[in-house]
Amino acid sequence: MFMNLPGDLDASGLLAEQKSGDNAPALSVSELSGALKRTVENAFGLVRVRGEISGWKRHASGHCYFTLKDEGACIDAVIWKGQAGSLAFRPEDGAEVIASGKLTTYPGRSKYQIVVNRMELAGEGALMALLDKRRRALAAEGLFDEAKKRRLPYLPRVIGVVTSPTGAVIRDILHRLEDRCPTHVIVWPVPVQGEGAAEKVAAAIRGFANVSPRPDLLIIARGGGSIEDLWAFNEEEVVRAAATSPIPLISAVGHETDTTLIDFASDRRAPTPTAAAEMAVPVRAELAAMLAEYDHRMSACVTRTSSRAGERLDLLASRWPEAANLFAPFAQRLDDAGERLPRALVQRTAHARADLAEVGPRLQERLVTERVARAHEKLTSLWRLAELAHPEKPLQRGFVRVTDRAGKTIIHAADARSAVAVDLHFADGRVAAQIGDGAAPQPFRPMRRVERKPTDPYLPKQPGLFDTEE
Repeated sequence: MFMNLPGDLDASGLLAEQKSGDNAPALSVSELSGALKRTVENAFGLVRVRGEISGWKRHASGHCYFTLKDEGACIDAVIWKGQAGSLAFRPEDGAEVIASGKLTTYPGRSKYQIVVNRMELAGEGALMALLDKRRRALAAEGLFDEAKKRRLPYLPRVIGVVTSPTGAVIRDILHRLEDRCPTHVIVWPVPVQGEGAAEKVAAAIRGFANVSPRPDLLIIARGGGSIEDLWAFNEEEVVRAAATSPIPLISAVGHETDTTLIDFASDRRAPTPTAAAEMAVPVRAELAAMLAEYDHRMSACVTRTSSRAGERLDLLASRWPEAANLFAPFAQRLDDAGERLPRALVQRTAHARADLAEVGPRLQERLVTERVARAHEKLTSLWRLAELAHPEKPLQRGFVRVTDRAGKTIIHAADARSAVAVDLHFADGRVAAQIGDGAAPQPFRPMRRVERKPTDPYLPKQPGLFDTEE
């Protein structure tokens, strides 16, 4: 609902009016921000700004945000993800750089910023300052401590080389290894400068720990160049990979005057890649000559030792007495013992016979008595056992043993029916019986008793186990 305001209120100037011909119409905030954005981008479509990086931050999205500042002012900057991966170095706080890009505004915060699409270090001095700062920081962590340096293997069986597969470096290394002492070489090809070189060099150093056969020694090599060309070997990722490598490592980056941070982290620095190959293996000809020298010295030592031992033996033998004089007393004692031995044996034999004649009868009587007693005791035990096992023993408890007329014991009913005529044995006698309605039983024929005589005259006469009464 709209109301007409009184004239005095309208004249007070509290309300904004749009008058005819007004050249300053009211703009919305978005319209003004858009106009500013277009003006700034058109006026500063391409700029190069020199300043010091501050507040460097890589967002999870991959975009990088930071501030460029000098002693009098600062400006916010952003590098989008696509351009951040193509930077030639890893930016960090304190580095002086020259950033190229365009100015734009960020309406959401009413601020302007530079969108960087290229960034370079501001001269070699800035590059050296960044390098020195990084070196001090890594040294403070102990990555360059001399106590962590390892001895190189004297004669490595496998050598791993991280370098470019093309160029003179790998050829020089292989040629020098072939001349000195041929060995097995595994080359891990990597770019040694430019975008992504540092990541690939670090990955190669770490990857050699899982290669089979595992190298005994690593050589990280690159030819000479400017500090910008060698910058990949100053990156923190490469230095940390070299410092933590489980395999001893030689750095051979650049020429003698070139120094990179990987040189401080490696176990040994070589002035050139060729020198690294010379450090890695000894000269095969020198090894052969050394072995020959050792063999000659060993032979001479053995000959000299043997000669001196022979001389000492001759000297010692010359001081010994004559063998006849040395063994004469023992020979005389042996002859004397040989003469007394037969007489002693005869005398000892006579004494032994007298002693045996005296104790022989008593010993024989005692032995016979003891033997008879043991035999009697053993026979008595066997007789008792036999009585318990005698087949007639159960008859005394009311059992009956059934046999056929031939005297064979019947234990099955079928055998009894087929036998027809059987004998029933009781404890006090035998009764003839017939199975079913067969013929009359045949008369009983007693078994003849067998008389068993003991072989030992000292044992009493006893009946056999299976003797029967007539």
